[in-house]
Amino acid sequence: MLNINPHQQAMLKAMGIDLPWQQPTAPAEKTSHTASEHAEQTVAASIPPAAPAQRQQQPKPVSASAAPTTTASQPSASVHPKPEHPSAVTPLSDAERQSRESIAQMSWDELTQAVSQCTACQLCKTRTQAVFGVGQPQAQWMIVGEAPGENEDKQGEPFVGQAGKLLDRMLMYLNLARRPEKDQLPVYIANVLKCRPPRNRNPEPAEMAQCAPYLQRQIELIQPKLIMATGRFAVQTLLGSHEAIGRLRGQVHHYKNIPVIVTYHPAYLLRNPVDKRKAWADLCLAADTFDKAQL
Repeated sequence: MLNINPHQQAMLKAMGIDLPWQQPTAPAEKTSHTASEHAEQTVAASIPPAAPAQRQQQPKPVSASAAPTTTASQPSASVHPKPEHPSAVTPLSDAERQSRESIAQMSWDELTQAVSQCTACQLCKTRTQAVFGVGQPQAQWMIVGEAPGENEDKQGEPFVGQAGKLLDRMLMYLNLARRPEKDQLPVYIANVLKCRPPRNRNPEPAEMAQCAPYLQRQIELIQPKLIMATGRFAVQTLLGSHEAIGRLRGQVHHYKNIPVIVTYHPAYLLRNPVDKRKAWADLCLAADTFDKAQL
């Protein structure tokens, strides 16, 4: 059996990933593995073997940053030629353009204040408070979600409900935390929308366009080594793609030269626990991509 300690077993079980491993036919070599390599072994052992034909079809890394330059005559096979950011949905007025130019020059403190006082869309009328983000601004990992929910709106922090607890357990296994302790690595967590849509409805294109400059400036200031986009609205904002998550995951995309790994939103995983193993595989890919970025 793989050398998984009780704490790690409990973490995976809490995520809904059982460990039906079989005894290997030969003793494993005693070598040192990185966290990502060890996690990949965990997933490989917990997911039933694929059919031989499926094993030969390995996903090829692609750069989703090329999506905006794709022409109509040569559409990308994996990413539709959509606008890179929601701000390109409609032409900008002079006032909106000046606002975006102002945001692009803001410091961290100025950006925080601007988000808390933003009235650019109708969501300011129904929010309890804006949800800027949580974590260390110097974090090398960044998680981008979709929009605050009811709990986030009340507490002013992203991912604090059941979906947030699941995300924290997933990150903890890779030694990541929004509030790191001891030798944990910091992660910064933010949403595309900074205000909760009424009744937790889906974000509207105009709302995403208004909020996109805030997220873009957060990324520019943080300069993460890796971004995980959770959910289709995060993918649309960062990659300009309207492809299904299932078609985009398993590949390394890029946002302004920053590697982006696409995965399911934790709230989706709570409703569809069968896909938790896929999300765990996405985390393994993210960890491996991050390790390679440090070389």
